Amino acid sequence: MIIGITGTPGTGKTAVTKLLEKYPLYQVIHLNELIQEEKLYSEVDTERDCVVADMELIYSRVMELQDFFYPVMIIDSHLSHHISDIVIVLRTSPAILKTRLEKRKYSVNKVQENLEAEALDIILAEAVDWCGTIFELDTTGRTVESTLQDIDRIIKGLQNSDTKDLEKEYRPGTVDWSDYIFD
Repeated sequence: MIIGITGTPGTGKTAVTKLLEKYPLYQVIHLNELIQEEKLYSEVDTERDCVVADMELIYSRVMELQDFFYPVMIIDSHLSHHISDIVIVLRTSPAILKTRLEKRKYSVNKVQENLEAEALDIILAEAVDWCGTIFELDTTGRTVESTLQDIDRIIKGLQNSDTKDLEKEYRPGTVDWSDYIFD
């Protein structure tokens, strides 16, 4: 089973997947690191301060890395919904997100672009279009440990084919930042 942990940058994906690395039956791939280390991109976008990921190369590489010893492969990235059929979309209030992205020293334009993406549900909308199973989780004001508990609950439900209540609790579209006022 391949599960993507996706969301706008700054929503807590890497922090929570670092904790998931400690689970003995989970294989965790930090996709953004893999893309950089193995140059799985087609170009560098200097204007937006990012690389243009080559999703075909990335998908092939992830499939090569899949170790069937692990019953669950978790892919951490704002791109993971492009290659996973099951995703957990992490969401965070744009006000909190702004502070996190500024601490990362993102440019003003890059912060603005990511805040707009979060407010407009861009990653969630893409996940709904491309993925079969989607869970949405609001991480605003929560600790990484409490987010981890919810993710672990979702994964265990998926493993046991017992997701009826989880699909209601973490139903896509329950988080709404559309009233966020941009500076």
